[in-house]
Amino acid sequence: MRKISGQMAYLITVLAGCALLIGYVVWPEAQAGPQRLALEDIPFDGAQAYEYLKQICDLGPRVSGSTGMRAQQEMLLEHFEQFGAETKLQPFKARHPRDGSAVSMANLIARWRPERAERILLCAHYDTRPFPDRDRTNPRGTFLGANDGASGVALLMEMARHVGELDGAVGIDFVLFDGEELVFGERDEYFLGSTHFARDYAANRPAGTYRWGVLLDMVADADLKILQEVNSMRWTDTRPLVESIWSTAKRLGVREFVSRRGPDLRDDHLPLHEIARIPACDVIDFEYPAWHTQADAPAQCSALSLAKVGWVIQEWLKTEVAKPAPKPARRK
Repeated sequence: MRKISGQMAYLITVLAGCALLIGYVVWPEAQAGPQRLALEDIPFDGAQAYEYLKQICDLGPRVSGSTGMRAQQEMLLEHFEQFGAETKLQPFKARHPRDGSAVSMANLIARWRPERAERILLCAHYDTRPFPDRDRTNPRGTFLGANDGASGVALLMEMARHVGELDGAVGIDFVLFDGEELVFGERDEYFLGSTHFARDYAANRPAGTYRWGVLLDMVADADLKILQEVNSMRWTDTRPLVESIWSTAKRLGVREFVSRRGPDLRDDHLPLHEIARIPACDVIDFEYPAWHTQADAPAQCSALSLAKVGWVIQEWLKTEVAKPAPKPARRK
């Protein structure tokens, strides 16, 4: 799905066992706060988000250019329009990494209050990897991508119910990226959709600009723990965004957002930041044993995890939307 830079893959493997042992001692913030939240305690419908996740997986694999992807696009366009969004597909073509043929792809964009000049971008990828290549039993089997693909989409589907109710000076865009992982090996190109979106944004600078971008990826793991992705904290323009989201989680008592540096990941937030110059962070739980295996199915995911992440992002979004847009600079 995404490459870990440097020697991080090795380090994550070595440190994973240590994290379980020393987490209770070194990271007290993961243990602090009120009693554990139950699904009924959270004013974000994680059960409905989980139903959306299952509906997406019922379509089967959603590989770029496939019938499963087209069925998903039709479902999502209808869904977001139902809740008042202005929707469109952003088509583009890419070269198939194996046979060189042209693959028709499309990012899906849903916008609320498109007339607003200042905007917030919430995004996820909605394609699935061609095969579960890390599966030890059948690396050419069926890959449903419940957490790695469907989880961020399902969360945004549920959040769409409430976005139109947010009143403020800021517009909101959902963007679902195609071609995040039309790959058959580590040398193939990742992030095709987010790169196309970022290049188009940079070349045809719209009237509206993004205050923040938040990438949601692998957010439904039943054993949820979301660390602060390294690039998102390293960039000076995105660090305040990360701190604001994690502060919201702390205020709500969602302990799965741990204020500690996580892995250094390559993901769709990189083109957004490096090409489009959008301050974008990655909200991701990368410690997921079913990653790129046939086991990445709804049974590995949790309505409670979706509820917790959705609640945090929704409450953070309410605060951001309520902030006044900056006044235009006066001309001399």
